[in-house]
Amino acid sequence: MLAEDGIRRCVVKLIRAAATHLPEDVKASLRRAYELEENPLARRMLSAILENVELAEERGRPICQDTGIVMFSVKAGERFPFLGKLPGILRMAVAEATRKIPLRPNAMDIVTGINTGDNTGDYIPWIDWEIMPGEDYAEITVLLKGGGSEAAGGVAVMTPSAGIEGASKFVLEVIKEAGPRACPPLIIGIGLGGTAYAAICLAKRALLRGMGSRNPRRELALLEEKILEMVNGLGWGVHGVGGITTALEARIEASHRHPASLAVGVVSSCWAFRYSTMRISGDRVEFLTHEFLNDLEVR
Repeated sequence: MLAEDGIRRCVVKLIRAAATHLPEDVKASLRRAYELEENPLARRMLSAILENVELAEERGRPICQDTGIVMFSVKAGERFPFLGKLPGILRMAVAEATRKIPLRPNAMDIVTGINTGDNTGDYIPWIDWEIMPGEDYAEITVLLKGGGSEAAGGVAVMTPSAGIEGASKFVLEVIKEAGPRACPPLIIGIGLGGTAYAAICLAKRALLRGMGSRNPRRELALLEEKILEMVNGLGWGVHGVGGITTALEARIEASHRHPASLAVGVVSSCWAFRYSTMRISGDRVEFLTHEFLNDLEVR
């Protein structure tokens, strides 16, 4: 069985990979955007982004100076032996990763503004949980969420009469208001449900669904395409210089709603969509996003 120390070291490697190596599917999406973009200035910006990504990998340095708020999504089996200890392990790994990589410390007290210096604090790192009945493994995803991309986020609770069209217009308004502050091109997660909390949680889940994926429900998959087209029609383009690439993707997750409410949540990432996933099962660790880590000593 893998020991707590081994899990912590693996999580540090997971954070380092997310900070310094953009996932292959995100890089591929940026390359496609470069190939399709006709605006000369936007093409230059995309070229600079791709060069930046390459240099970060070669030098082992963070892709962006804003190393973000460290967030985890954890899918854990009810029989996973370290279930109760994971929050402490993740917190220690974040502090260690901040020191070793290094990451810019971004965790500041909400009242005093004092920075803790190690990216940990009250409820930080943030952890979302999904418990799987009967299972004994855990799947951990780290997301480094830059502060600028929060400009392209929001939530609203509408009357059901607004319908899907009203929800789509809200998404468009949020992205339009954010403009270039959110460092486009964006990846947009959209949640539709009955409460504000549910909508934001679903938007976060949509964001982490993976590049190129579509909602399995045909109506929602078509809505994803429509919203992406509407967002790119805004003309903000890469870092606000114009062109057709304001967003790389828009993804939707939806739940049933209350008869009297229709909530829509928007959670966006900038082009530096920094995430990584690993699975722990028994004494085996498998890195799913950055597979090169599987060839390294991690225990």
